[in-house]
Amino acid sequence: MRLLESLMKLAAFAGLASSASLKQVTSFGSNPTGVQMYIYVPDKLAASPAVIVALHPCGGSAQQWYSGTKLPSYADQLGFILIYAGTTKMSNCWDVQNTASLTHNGGGDAAGIVSMVKYTLEQYKGDASKVFVMGGSSGAMMTNVMAGSYPDVFEAGAAFSGVAHACFLGAPSATPSSQNQTCAQGQIQRSAQEWGNLVRNSYPGYTGRRPRMQIFHGNADTLVRPECAHQALTQWANVLGLSLTKTNSGVPSAQYKQEVYGDGTQLQGFFGDGVGHIAPVNEPVMLKFFGLMT
Repeated sequence: MRLLESLMKLAAFAGLASSASLKQVTSFGSNPTGVQMYIYVPDKLAASPAVIVALHPCGGSAQQWYSGTKLPSYADQLGFILIYAGTTKMSNCWDVQNTASLTHNGGGDAAGIVSMVKYTLEQYKGDASKVFVMGGSSGAMMTNVMAGSYPDVFEAGAAFSGVAHACFLGAPSATPSSQNQTCAQGQIQRSAQEWGNLVRNSYPGYTGRRPRMQIFHGNADTLVRPECAHQALTQWANVLGLSLTKTNSGVPSAQYKQEVYGDGTQLQGFFGDGVGHIAPVNEPVMLKFFGLMT
């Protein structure tokens, strides 16, 4: 009998110890395009926790992206909160081509995502100076959009196989089946100043701190060409006032080359030979850059 009671207590404790799960939030503030909010709050939450917004690729979902990286296990270890945003429109691709999302406080999917951040910071007493954004493919494109349109919200971003902020501006859509693929194919020609102006024009008059950025891409990517990553790095280097200072072969692994801008604390690029679409998420490299791991 005592053995049975002990086993029941252990089972109950195990259930409590692993109660954290992905949960949907249906009311979180202004949401002009009806994007979905899911949240993962670890059982052991840090005091004034950091918040990471994770954005899924085209055709994906919040639930799919939750299962697609190891970030939840790192959240369990480090005590940060994960927001998984989801869109069901335009083949589940983010509206990176719309003026609304490309304008600070202009609406679009971006406005709904910012509402999620504000809700989370208030609900869980989060640290507003430690809000980050990451994503793959369309989510990587939206990562650059969020960093460009809302520099006052995000401390840093990590884009895995995306394009520069406002690269898709004016296109009818931003799906792989869209007729206009000049952006995704890296065929748009702009100067560094012109790329930088696209970011600055998204929030006219803003003079504050700009997000730090990591850009990951595969050199064998034919869906979103590696030139798109070079354009994003050119853009952020111009915005941040940095120059390429060195390249490191074999970082973070043998098939990759790292590009370091300035001292590397604000901007880094990673290009993988033989890596296609989507460049795999490297959680430790990203979390160290965010300042959440040592």
